[in-house]
Amino acid sequence: MPEARRQKPKAKKMNSLYNYLLKFADDSFIMGQRLSAWCGEGPYLEEDIALTNIALDELGQANNFYVYASRVADNGKSEDDLAFLRYEHEYVNAHWVELPNEDYAQTILKVYVFSVYQKLMYEALSNSADEELSALAQKSLKEVRYHYTHAASWMKIFAQGTEESRERLVKSLDNIWEYSKGLFAKVEGEDDLIALNIAPDGDELYKEFLAITQKDFAEYGLEYPANPFMQPKSRTGYHTEYFGFILCELQYMQRAYPGCTW
Repeated sequence: MPEARRQKPKAKKMNSLYNYLLKFADDSFIMGQRLSAWCGEGPYLEEDIALTNIALDELGQANNFYVYASRVADNGKSEDDLAFLRYEHEYVNAHWVELPNEDYAQTILKVYVFSVYQKLMYEALSNSADEELSALAQKSLKEVRYHYTHAASWMKIFAQGTEESRERLVKSLDNIWEYSKGLFAKVEGEDDLIALNIAPDGDELYKEFLAITQKDFAEYGLEYPANPFMQPKSRTGYHTEYFGFILCELQYMQRAYPGCTW
């Protein structure tokens, strides 16, 4: 019995770490899937390639986090099992990444907000007490910095371009900004990891997010969203109405041909 009691804190930590890794993996996986829909549909060739590369970066990051999560779980499930064979309520991604692409302005807004979030998170995780998590964050950060630069440039172009481009960006802000805070929502056990210096405090990072986006919006000449309402329940297993359709596409091959590999 004393031995069992000594093992419980470690088991709790590993379960918390598993949930935490899925948070990043699921975010990047769903965001990459959404952005991949623009492949061959971009406004011109270079931008088509740029956005497709961002999608590939996100899918690569997702794979890295799924691999680590699979090893932490140690239950015989591979990274492919985690990516393709869970039920809807088992995914802990933020609602933000599920939202439709709509037009190019909304897509760029989604990439911009997500890249600010990832940049802040990976910078903080680079100092994580978990060495492997720190290494994954540092590797991902190199890509995310480019994503931010690219999306921020387009935000300025839309805001200061034509009357239509600005209207489309403002409309996108009205449509989806209320989901942005959900990126910083915590998963089960995350507070335990914060106490162990494995994870940063998302509440503090959200304050930095507000400061960065407010500064950027002032530079773009955009009015910052004033409505304080933010959609709840990100990362709780509750999803938007769009998520089931995404899973149908993602999981079709593994469901139809179990165990298939490329």
